[in-house]
Amino acid sequence: MPSALPKSVLVVGGGGREHALVRALLASPAKPRVICAPGNAGISADALCVPVAADDVETLVVLAQREQVEFVVVGPEVPLALGLGDKLRAAGIPVYGPNADGARMEASKTFTKQLLLKYGIPTAPAGFFREVAPALAYLRTRSIPIVVKADGLAAGKGVVVAQTLAEAEGAVRDMLETGRFGASGKEILIEDCLFGEETSLLVVVSGRDYVILPTSQDHKRIGDGDTGPNTGGMGTYSPAEVVTPQLLDTIERTIVRPSVQGIAREGIDFRGTLFIGIMLTPQGPSVLEFNTRFGDPETQVVLPRLNSDVLGLLWAAARGELGNVQLGVRPEHALCVVVAAKGYPDSYPKGDTIRFPSPLPANVTIYHAGTARNPAGETVTHGGRVLGVTAIAPSLAAAAKDAYAVCDAIDCKSKYFRRDIGARQLNRK
Repeated sequence: MPSALPKSVLVVGGGGREHALVRALLASPAKPRVICAPGNAGISADALCVPVAADDVETLVVLAQREQVEFVVVGPEVPLALGLGDKLRAAGIPVYGPNADGARMEASKTFTKQLLLKYGIPTAPAGFFREVAPALAYLRTRSIPIVVKADGLAAGKGVVVAQTLAEAEGAVRDMLETGRFGASGKEILIEDCLFGEETSLLVVVSGRDYVILPTSQDHKRIGDGDTGPNTGGMGTYSPAEVVTPQLLDTIERTIVRPSVQGIAREGIDFRGTLFIGIMLTPQGPSVLEFNTRFGDPETQVVLPRLNSDVLGLLWAAARGELGNVQLGVRPEHALCVVVAAKGYPDSYPKGDTIRFPSPLPANVTIYHAGTARNPAGETVTHGGRVLGVTAIAPSLAAAAKDAYAVCDAIDCKSKYFRRDIGARQLNRK
C-alpha cells in the first residue's frame, strides 16, 4: 500500500515550472497546504510564498523544519546541485529531487556524456577539453556545424551550435579563455552536431522504477522559424505526435531503460525527474542532454494533461513506491506560449506593469514566471521569461488559437512572444 499522502508541501523555486507544480499539487484530493520559496506574484495568489532564495540551501532546510512540511518538491537545478536533497533527507524530510550525485548529470555535461558512452546509450561522439589548443586542434578534425558546450550550469545558455569553424573557435575561446561562464566553462565538451527534430521526455524515476510522462516538444530559439539565439524555452506543446507509439517504444528500450539502469549501477539512488533531451535523427533517437528536474516550459503542458494525482505520483517516487503507479493521461492537446520581456535572452527591462484579461477562458491558464509586485500592489515584469500561457483543447490548432488570443489580450509594453509555437506539428498535418 502506498504511504498516506503528505498534508504539507514546500515547493522550491519561483518560475513558471514551479507555478505549474503548485497548481497541480493544490489540485490533489489530499488538499495539502502548499508553501513556495521564493515564489512569484502569481504563485502568491495560490500559496504562501516565503522570500528564501532557491539557492539558499541552509535556510530552505530551516524553513522546511520550521513550517513542519512533510514533503519538499524541488523545481530548479541549482539547489539540487548544491545538495539540498541531501540536506533535507539527512533531516528526515522526504524530497522529490535527486541528491547532489544525481544532480551532477545536469551540473556536468561531461559526467553525463561519459555515462551515456559507458552504457552504450545513443549519443553524439564528443571530446572533452580544459585547454584551448587541444580543443582547437580537435575542432579541425570534425565536421561543421559542431556543438560547443560549457560543462557546468549556465541557465540554458551554455551551448553554441557553431555554423562555421570560426564561430566554433570563438566559442571555445569565449568559454576557456575569457571565462564567459565562469567555473561552469572551465571544462568544455565539443560534440558532433545531430540533425533531425528534437523532443523532450520527462521521466519520473525512483531507483530502478520509472514512469514516462506525456511527450512534448520545446521551441528554444527566440525568433519565429527557430531563428536567433537559444533561450530557456519560448513555448511548447504536448503531445509531440512526431513521437509515435512505435518510436516511443524504441526510445524506452534504447534510451530510458538503459539510462535508469545505468544511473542505478553507478550507485546513484535517483528520486526525481530525469529530463531527457532527444534528437530524432535518421539513424534513430539519440540523447542530447540530461536534466535532473522538470523542464520549463514543458511542465506547463505536461502536468495539465495528467489525469493522475500529481502529489501521489511525486510522493510515490520519493518514497520508493513508484512500481505500483498507473498514469492517467488526458487525450486533449496542450500548448504553452512564453511571454517574454523584449530583449531576452540578453538585456531586458524590469518593472513594467502587466494587466490581464478577465475573465480568462476556462481552458486557459496563465503561469507566472518572472513576475513580482510593485509597491502599489501591481503585477510587474521581473525576469526574461515573464509568463506562460497554456491552453488545453481537443486539437493543437484550437489550443494555439486560444492561447494566442490571451497573449494578445495581455497588456504589457515590453511583452514579446513567438507567433509560431506548435507550427511544426500543425504544418506537418
